[in-house]
Amino acid sequence: MISIIKNRKIWFTISSVLMLASIAAFAMFGLKLGIDFTGGSLLELNFTVARPTIAQISETFSSLDINNAVVQPVGDTGAIIRFKTVDEATHQQILKTIQEKYQVADQPDNKVIEEKRFNSIGPNIGQELKKKTIWAIIIVSVAIIVYIAWAFRRVSKPIESWKYGVIAVVALIHDIIITVGLFAILGKFYGIEVNAPFIAALLTIFGYSNNDTIVVFDRIRENLIRHAGDDFEDIIDTSINEVIVRSINTSFTVLLALLTLFLFGGATIRDFVLALIFGVIIGTYSSIFLASPLLVVWEKSKFKRLK
Repeated sequence: MISIIKNRKIWFTISSVLMLASIAAFAMFGLKLGIDFTGGSLLELNFTVARPTIAQISETFSSLDINNAVVQPVGDTGAIIRFKTVDEATHQQILKTIQEKYQVADQPDNKVIEEKRFNSIGPNIGQELKKKTIWAIIIVSVAIIVYIAWAFRRVSKPIESWKYGVIAVVALIHDIIITVGLFAILGKFYGIEVNAPFIAALLTIFGYSNNDTIVVFDRIRENLIRHAGDDFEDIIDTSINEVIVRSINTSFTVLLALLTLFLFGGATIRDFVLALIFGVIIGTYSSIFLASPLLVVWEKSKFKRLK
């Protein structure tokens, strides 16, 4: 049997280092916010001829008085371009200019580009999205605490039922902080932007990680009833060992699906899937090595106070 609880200082140290590094990365670099938050336009094109270089595409936008356009190659023939907010007339002028600049001389009627999508978002919408994101996380956290407190109402010794919910939320915050820190680093060094899909990924991580934690807590609840009077720390350790293989296998199969999506799903969902990959790995770790040891620490601190 793996002694998770006795080695809890190791897991707490690992989590503390990862969280401090993530907070430091976020403080120094911040997140590279995309147009969903800052406002701007996104244009995805597919070239039917040889795709121009990033410098050539950027130069085309500069000629239209659109500076600092960010060009991201997609596959062998596609490109995603992010730039300042433009109206519909400018949007059509961009398409016309690219078509004329790269069309084949002996085939002037052939389409050089195929527009895959065009989105334009104002800065006010971006600010509103930030507020809604914060409120969504707060509401989800409170709902988790209330639900777990109700579900565990019959197991109030030695830990009150609501404390299971608080610890589950602490583990979730741990997962979110580390994921955000990783994306701060990726944004700084690899230019990965944070947009609305990233928020969806964070909320998905909330759900997945919480589900994994509840599975462990539910086994603890069963064993507290079945082995009433036994040492609390031993019950926790036994419960973790009974579900650890199930948790790792479940997460592994989810990761296989996510890796497939990451490799073959296309650029539009790649960042979303990458956030989920990080979240599943960190969430599985926190459910096994963080949440349950925190129960023991809380119970022991209460015992010391009473003594």
